[in-house]
Amino acid sequence: MPAPLNIILIDDHPLLRMGVAGYIEQEPDLRLTAQLANAAELRAWIEAGNRADAALLDRSLPDADGLDLVSDLRDLGIKVIMLTIADSDEEISEAISSGVDGYVVKSSDPDQVLAAIRSVCDGQSSFPLNIMQKMARGELNNNALSALTAREMEIVDHVKEGLSNKVIAYKMTLAENTVRNHLRNIMEKLGLRNRVQVATLALKEDRKRH
Repeated sequence: MPAPLNIILIDDHPLLRMGVAGYIEQEPDLRLTAQLANAAELRAWIEAGNRADAALLDRSLPDADGLDLVSDLRDLGIKVIMLTIADSDEEISEAISSGVDGYVVKSSDPDQVLAAIRSVCDGQSSFPLNIMQKMARGELNNNALSALTAREMEIVDHVKEGLSNKVIAYKMTLAENTVRNHLRNIMEKLGLRNRVQVATLALKEDRKRH
């Protein structure tokens, strides 16, 4: 049997954490390895060298906007599912733009949360059907690059200029392997196969804005 998927939960409500922990612990293929109440605890957890397969992340933390933590988690290879009470188009658009892999409303059935965890850990995105329909109709954001984080957009801008991964790494003071991983995530999000397609799409979006 494969090792269980390691999940962390970042939410400041003890009762919600207790409930989520209860139904994750009943699943043999999942393991809740940390329950964190705020951004400070998450940063301490990361600095201690801890890692996980996926994070359930609350948008409204007492010391941070959860969206500001998404790129830090994704940089570590941790899939991120936004766990929130909000389901307005604006909130959903912001979450998608931040680079989350999934979006689950807190009123969802436990089975939906579990399915979202398994889906993102399998390399897929996981959004409720009504959100997927709005995305397909272009109602949430007309910019094809809107799913990218600010750091990913910076890499896209460099790719658009024809720079190599090595040069991009130097300019952004990142490891070349980190740039390569970001570019792989970018292509996965956009459904593209190579950096030429990334550059072409970025130039196309530039023309639409001008």
